[in-house]
Amino acid sequence: MAEVFEVTRRDAFGSQHTRRMRRNGQIPAILYGHGKENIPLAVPLEQVQHAIRQSARLIDLQGAVKESALIREVQWDTFGNQVLHVDLTRVSATELVRVEVSLETRGTAPGATDGGVVKVLVHAIEIECRADSIPEKLELNINQLELHQSLTVADLLLPEGAKTSLDPDALLVQCVEPTIELEEEDGEQAVEGDEEGT
Repeated sequence: MAEVFEVTRRDAFGSQHTRRMRRNGQIPAILYGHGKENIPLAVPLEQVQHAIRQSARLIDLQGAVKESALIREVQWDTFGNQVLHVDLTRVSATELVRVEVSLETRGTAPGATDGGVVKVLVHAIEIECRADSIPEKLELNINQLELHQSLTVADLLLPEGAKTSLDPDALLVQCVEPTIELEEEDGEQAVEGDEEGT
């Protein structure tokens, strides 16, 4: 089910107006795509934050605009704490879209129990699927991952109807032996060398 943004049209622009909007709990947004006009909008901050917490991508716009849209980009402040702007692109619920979805591992790798380290090489994957079927995240089961083994795109279970253009042999996760930190040892050797030279 899509999230809902109760939007109003923005008629005033500029940094001063934008700051006033944010103080009043509104976030500037832009709606574009499908060869139609770009529409500047204002969205309640609370609704944007809720959509982000839910990892929602498909949005039902209500109020000044009644359309379905996809959250294409969220702009944050320097510290990544405050939402500054939201880009929305028009889309129909059944339309095929390309989106980047985060990849998370699930389970415990036997190789890690044997002293190995699980390394996630890819943290997000671009998939193509219907707009109303965008998953919150992709999960990769590592319960069978032994030491010196790896998992590839072919091991990833995609949602029904979704596909990716990535090579099936592309590595996603590995279980490797832990690397030995040499920096501290090199530092100790350097100190010993200085002491011998004194």
